[in-house]
Amino acid sequence: MTRVRYFAAAAEAAGVDAEERGETSLEALRAAVVAEHPALTDILPRCAVMVDGVRSDDDRALDDAQLIDVLPPFAGG
Repeated sequence: MTRVRYFAAAAEAAGVDAEERGETSLEALRAAVVAEHPALTDILPRCAVMVDGVRSDDDRALDDAQLIDVLPPFAGG
């Protein structure tokens, strides 16, 4: 299982700060979390997704992943 942490607007949309997931690719993870948390539909495409600290694309396998961070765009400077 992989721990997924949601931050800021993504956490608000998901209704949780973190959860354990078992999907084997980032693409499958994105589809599953949107199905379970429909409020993420508009936010998730704009989020950066970090897999074990490395920004990753949908083709990333998650077989050995320990931690995924879902980071929406942040304002500030």
